[in-house]
This record gives sequence, structure tokens and C-alpha cells, in this order.
Amino acid sequence: MTQPLTTPDGRYIVVRGRLWRRSDPSLTPEARQALVDELMAARRAVHAAMRAHDAAALRQARARVDAAKVGLGERGPVWWSDGAPDVNRRMARNTCYADWYARAARA
Repeated sequence: MTQPLTTPDGRYIVVRGRLWRRSDPSLTPEARQALVDELMAARRAVHAAMRAHDAAALRQARARVDAAKVGLGERGPVWWSDGAPDVNRRMARNTCYADWYARAARA
């Protein structure tokens, strides 16, 4: 599996032209792994709740997914401190990364 394209500042990966915020690089490997493990367990709980048609369990599982993603730095407050805006989930061509992305996409 090839690694996704990463913005020069390391803040985002690009998937099908869309920017997705990366995990906070200041997390220790142990803390990051614990959060990833929780995220995967929460995603499995989402699927189980959907299969069971259990709305309450689905809400709880989705809240767990959100909490893990916030803990990883992929949602919620940004993990960088230079005041740059968060462009998470936006198309790269419509952001400050547009010129870089156009060059990277041609390479």
C-alpha cells in the first residue's frame, strides 16, 4: 500500500483530492496507539449498532469515534500553534495548498 500524499507542512493527507487532518505529531507512540485502538473498537461498535438497529448504541458508538478522533487531533482544536486556519475536509484545489497540490498531482 502506498502512503497518501502529505502536505509540505505535515498537517494533512490528501485522499481523492480532499484534505484530511493528520494526527497530532506530539502524541507519544503509546498514546497514539491507545487512541487508534479505541477508534477501531468504536468503529466496530458503530457497525454492530447499525446491524442491530440500536439507535442508542449507535449514538454512543459515534460519540466514542468522535472522542478518539479529537484525542488524536484529527478533529476539534488544531494541534498547531501558528494561527493557520483549519482546512480539514476541503478540496485541496480550493485551499492555500492549491498550487502545491496542482504540482504534486502532475508529478
